Amino acid sequence: MRRNRRVKILATLGPASANEDMIDKLFRAGVDVFRINMSHSTHDGLKETHAIIRDVERKHNRPIGILCDLQGPKLRIGEMSGGRVFLHEGTTISFDMDKAAGTEKRIPLPHKAIFDGVATGDALLLDDGKLRLKCTGTEDGRIDTVVEVGGALASRKGVSLPDTIVPLGALTEKDRADLECAAELGVDWMGLSFVQRADDVAEARKLLRGRAATMSKIEKPSALLQLEEIIELSDSIMVARGDLGVELPVERVPGLQKKMTRAARNAGKPVVIATQMLESMISSPVPTRAEVSDVATAVFEGADAIMLSAESAVGQYPIEAVEMMDKVACEVESDPAYDKIIHSHETAPEATGADAIAAAAHSVSDTLKLAAIICYTSTGSTGMRVARERPQQPIITLTPNRETSRRLAAVWGLHCVLTEDARDLDNMVDKACKIAFEEGFAKPGDRVIVTAGVPLGTPGATNMIRVAFLAEDGKALH
Repeated sequence: MRRNRRVKILATLGPASANEDMIDKLFRAGVDVFRINMSHSTHDGLKETHAIIRDVERKHNRPIGILCDLQGPKLRIGEMSGGRVFLHEGTTISFDMDKAAGTEKRIPLPHKAIFDGVATGDALLLDDGKLRLKCTGTEDGRIDTVVEVGGALASRKGVSLPDTIVPLGALTEKDRADLECAAELGVDWMGLSFVQRADDVAEARKLLRGRAATMSKIEKPSALLQLEEIIELSDSIMVARGDLGVELPVERVPGLQKKMTRAARNAGKPVVIATQMLESMISSPVPTRAEVSDVATAVFEGADAIMLSAESAVGQYPIEAVEMMDKVACEVESDPAYDKIIHSHETAPEATGADAIAAAAHSVSDTLKLAAIICYTSTGSTGMRVARERPQQPIITLTPNRETSRRLAAVWGLHCVLTEDARDLDNMVDKACKIAFEEGFAKPGDRVIVTAGVPLGTPGATNMIRVAFLAEDGKALH
């Protein structure tokens, strides 16, 4: 199951795809990580889907990543009189916590944290940004606003506050229960929704206790103010363009996508580009030209992964959507300009042994035109540091830890193989060469570069590189 591309594909499971036959087909079509959205899943549903994915993994003997995406705090208005009212531009409207049905003059808002955080001048966006109101003043338990963009407002529609840091944690009681269930099952990545500050990530990490890696979804303007701190605390980030495009002018999103991709690459953390990448394929067997260009742009920028949401969860053509992403990615990565574009943004190595080894492996493999870079890794950090270099050569990561192999399924360019630790240095090189040969990355007469830590099997001790020749039997030529 060797992929012919380096960018990874994430696919969201849902009614259209959350069965064994479809999951198997999606994996064979190119999915590297499956996303389970807890906004639409129960604990029983999570357990069932998790078991199916692990069965498919055993069938193909290839690590598959699982991302459990927590719902996060959903801020919604209460019930409106008659189910729907019309807000006219220029009128004044107040929000309060009274549960009585709303009218054209007042809207019930059952979230005390909003009243504690909002200030005069802040914007309140309703129904995915279709309606815009501006706060003109606050009193205890009341927010006065003026309607800037009006329209029909139905009951239970969402509220967004792009100018406000709401004094509300990123994890609700539901999220905590979902996190515990998913962590106990053994999911690989935990998606953190509506992260506002670095403390939100720290809270999740404390609850996870290393049982899953964190993927912080950047979808709030307030998160951009602490982007570096959030990336530092997170194991990866997701550029969640849907909600980000609601709370910010949509024309700013492409530039912010580039900024976040570069920031994550600088830090050596995986970055996923998500939302509406092939939106038209929910109901069409082919995407628009603009969508193809959008996917290609993410690949050219060096994103680790690109993601399908509704396209694979509820769409009519989930397999075709994955196949299209795969074809676009392969075409981009074979473009003569790809390597020049992807390296137009320099990622200088940090002053660590692992970064120095990764940079050296990249330089040596380029100079000698080697067939592959092979990394022994226990925690996955060595493979991720080599991937950060975005080398032309394939990267094979060898690990004895099944959890590590699954997490690395989301990282650019890494082909992970589960194998026992080597006995000694000669066995280490022999094993690396033989796996490169068996997996189709190198042939007899080729040269590869091997990185590892001495003493062998010591996590975080990468301190050695070695160039090896493949003999006729696929082992190293000593």
